[in-house]
Amino acid sequence: MALLTDLYQLTMAYGYWRAGRHRAPAAAELFFRREPFHGAFALGTGLAEGLRFLRAFRFSAADIAYLRSVLPSTTEDAFFDYLCTVDASEVTVSSVPEGSVVFSRVPLLQVKGPLLVVQLLETTLLCLVNYASLVATNAARFRLLAGPGMKLMEIGLRRAQGPDGGLSASKYSYIGGFDYTSNVLAGKLYGIPVRGTIAHSFIMSFTSLTEVQPRQVLPPLAGGEPVDLAALAESWLQRVCELLQSPPEKANRGELAAFVSYAITFPHNFQGLLDTYCVMRSGLPNFCAVALALHQLGYRAIGVRLDSGDLVQQSKEIRRVLRACGTTFQVPWFGSIPIAVSNDISEQSLESFIREGSEIDVIGVGTNLVTCPLQPSLGCVYKWPPQHTRGHGALHGPWHQLCVAKTRSPSPYRPLLPQLVEVNGSPCLKLTEEEEKMTIPGIKAVYRLYDDAGHPFMDLMALEDESAPNAGQELAVHVLGRRGEATKVRPTAVEPLHRTYFRDGQVCEVLPSLPEVRSHAQASLSQLSPAHRRLREPQPYPVAVTEKLHLLLAELRQARQ
Repeated sequence: MALLTDLYQLTMAYGYWRAGRHRAPAAAELFFRREPFHGAFALGTGLAEGLRFLRAFRFSAADIAYLRSVLPSTTEDAFFDYLCTVDASEVTVSSVPEGSVVFSRVPLLQVKGPLLVVQLLETTLLCLVNYASLVATNAARFRLLAGPGMKLMEIGLRRAQGPDGGLSASKYSYIGGFDYTSNVLAGKLYGIPVRGTIAHSFIMSFTSLTEVQPRQVLPPLAGGEPVDLAALAESWLQRVCELLQSPPEKANRGELAAFVSYAITFPHNFQGLLDTYCVMRSGLPNFCAVALALHQLGYRAIGVRLDSGDLVQQSKEIRRVLRACGTTFQVPWFGSIPIAVSNDISEQSLESFIREGSEIDVIGVGTNLVTCPLQPSLGCVYKWPPQHTRGHGALHGPWHQLCVAKTRSPSPYRPLLPQLVEVNGSPCLKLTEEEEKMTIPGIKAVYRLYDDAGHPFMDLMALEDESAPNAGQELAVHVLGRRGEATKVRPTAVEPLHRTYFRDGQVCEVLPSLPEVRSHAQASLSQLSPAHRRLREPQPYPVAVTEKLHLLLAELRQARQ
């Protein structure tokens, strides 16, 4: 997997090696510049995959042979010999716990180690974190809109960007708050609950009840002689149609045959897809007939599904009929049969379901979840300092001249540009016409500050050698994006955000299971104040720097002017 990178990472690595700088202490911070989907938060995920990559990071003989063929012929053989020895054994990684709520400009990951290795890790770590965090955040938004009582099912495999995208979408949608996936391989690999019953193609493959032969019988759950389920369902169809005042001949017999066949095959898991033909005249009467026949034999249908039309109005009509059947035929649970929907569900769809008071219980989301059409990339960046700041000295030497740069014609879209902020102990600054692309110098510690209500109200970045803030302590901070005097804050609680997860080539902290990560994500979201959690026009979450880091930033700006 070491070759899953951009070629310029290898050419830069060769440049470091030729200059004798390949073992210089370096570090990188991975963060994003803007919260996705016009919201106020993101979920940071991808850590476990990143750690797995680090453990396996090395160049095989076949990798080296390929690099010899693509790098310039002038590349020295000794460089390839050196690459054979490269691994992540000298790398240290600290990170926010996977599934944590994160905010722009705050590092998700900090990577320290030899300059050449830290450089080579850039592209792959960005790849593993970018999409994972984006789709988890997208899923979290669906969960917040749906509320805690709605069941959400990810059904995006056929719409995803290839098999890797499909598996990632299933995994990180689960972390974001979805309950199930249709992706069987994701169920096997990650233990995510899988769900699925029938599609229109199954129903359309039947044309009459004669096609259910010769296995149309089903034994009662309590035991006894098998019963002809097709004949029993037909008798129930007459009674249901009388209740609905709908002609029985309008109910499609091929659809009834499909329902009977599926019910015989899975009597404990019968769900009807109602909109292959006509929901009210065919799909719903046929479903009720088969479900009542199953009930007579001791079984219980698990739900209905809609895949087209006015989902809200249909859900209301279906619920009315189910309740009427339950009352008329004295089947108490019948009126609460779950109603599931699919059909290009979006955030706007969920908002309309809530606004119009639908009777929907389960929602399947595919394209608008896994492809993240409202924002195709989180746009994480990877910026560079070394291992530790030496303070404010050595600001005007050659390294300062290299690192303090001003971009005169910035590209309109450069989401993956690495930026130096500190090298060999000297803090550095990139200045640019776009203020959001200006780096914050130095290796940093990050803290989350909480208010009296238990909500986080600010993330604070400090230089690594500063003392940690304490609960109840008044702090003078400078909020990024705001000019002027320092702001005074007094947090009720202070949480260090980063933990060390990788050191000496090994994962050094027990990683939580996927359900534990999912629980942590939901708990992190629930801690946000309503103003920061809302999806439309949220209150921006402030990120600040300490007085000492602010002074360093101002000094470096002044030195450049």
